[in-house]
Amino acid sequence: MTRTHPSWLGGEDQVHLHLLRRARDFIDGVVNSSPARVALLVFALVVLVFTVLLSLPASSSSGEFTPLHDALFTAVSAVCVVGLTVVSTAAHWSFFGQLVILIGIFVGGLGTLTLASLLALVVSKRLGVRGKLLAQSALNNATRLGEVGTLLRIVITTSVAVEVVLALALIPRFIILGEPFWLAVWHGIFYSISAFNNAGFTPHSDGLVPYETDLWILMPIMVGVFVGSLGFPVILILVQFRHHIQKWSLHTKLTINVSLILLVAGAVLWGGMEWSNSNTVGGLSVSDKIIHSVFASINTRSGGFNLVDQNQMEPTTMLLTDALMFAGGGSASTAGGIKVTTIAVMFLAILAEARGDSDVSVYGRKIPQGAMRVAISVIFMGATMVLVGTGLIVWISGVELNRVLFEVISAFATCGLSTNLSAELPPEGKYVLSALMFAGRLGTITLASALALRQRSTLYHYPEERPIIG
Repeated sequence: MTRTHPSWLGGEDQVHLHLLRRARDFIDGVVNSSPARVALLVFALVVLVFTVLLSLPASSSSGEFTPLHDALFTAVSAVCVVGLTVVSTAAHWSFFGQLVILIGIFVGGLGTLTLASLLALVVSKRLGVRGKLLAQSALNNATRLGEVGTLLRIVITTSVAVEVVLALALIPRFIILGEPFWLAVWHGIFYSISAFNNAGFTPHSDGLVPYETDLWILMPIMVGVFVGSLGFPVILILVQFRHHIQKWSLHTKLTINVSLILLVAGAVLWGGMEWSNSNTVGGLSVSDKIIHSVFASINTRSGGFNLVDQNQMEPTTMLLTDALMFAGGGSASTAGGIKVTTIAVMFLAILAEARGDSDVSVYGRKIPQGAMRVAISVIFMGATMVLVGTGLIVWISGVELNRVLFEVISAFATCGLSTNLSAELPPEGKYVLSALMFAGRLGTITLASALALRQRSTLYHYPEERPIIG
């Protein structure tokens, strides 16, 4: 049966229509065969667009072109919601440049793939299979395919609602502190979007240091960072079931429990290590030390905001920060790292092995072997990227290992805390960190599936033989 074109179309129009259909069918085929690979391409294109915008003279306060390596680094850092900077956000960029960065944070926080699905929803008035596959890939298969259309609308609504509340909490404080009204509005909006998306960018030249004891500013930012780090699947479960814990999914229970454990443990350890350090919090009151400790514990896992100079921390505190940054936040969230559910699954597997249990289970649910294999893959790939990135930066810069490791983990885990090494690196070093930020934001699982040529199905099994381990 042949497909006919409307008779009122001319020959040239029919050719154009045919080409459009061929292009549409080609895109459908590519997306359906590998959504993650399309994710990689879409994300790269978005970064390229923001790099071009930040390179323009209008984006810099001096009215001059920004060098490619600085524009690319900032674009990747914004779109990947990292927060690392090589130039001062307040001093180097004009209002237009800061607006571009803020839009990049917003787009990156929602996820470029989610945004693409929303565009498909607007164009077709309904979310087709192509958009659903894209969105499902972006949300790490957190929901069934048929639920993605509704999920995306909730994601957008929830994100904007949280950011509006945070902005309304911050704006009055900036006005009280003497800032002009519209400048206070701008700063409130900037911090709210940056906090909820775990970006760590600040529009002030001194960052949050001048407000290190001001809970009116620090509390909304801490709440925004923590909520954003939980992930959309967890937020949606909390909105739907609230305090009815028995109705929570296993993913939600693991994410919240591990996040709270890391928050408390991180605050206690960070405070204990820095309690007497006169270069950080040693001279503050007990209450202010506690505030700093909690703030550091929340932001170390992905937020990227800081109240103290990272170079002045104790070596043990820097090591603790490395570990917390590598751990990261929740899956399908604005946070980075290997994710807290990965840590939970591996801990439960070790616990089951120590007990001699054949199954790995928690909260009355058995965790499948496939989930444990994925967890191992995520940890291994994350550690490999950090190792390779650290070696390259040490070779390029010759800087001591502890500063390089700190900066590399911060880039890969999309955290944004810095010892200012990023700004000191030559262009090739900035390109390496840009690649790490890009890989970290996409996630090791998505990156691996995007680069994989195919998936093989096993038609037979070899005889089992257990090697000696340990």
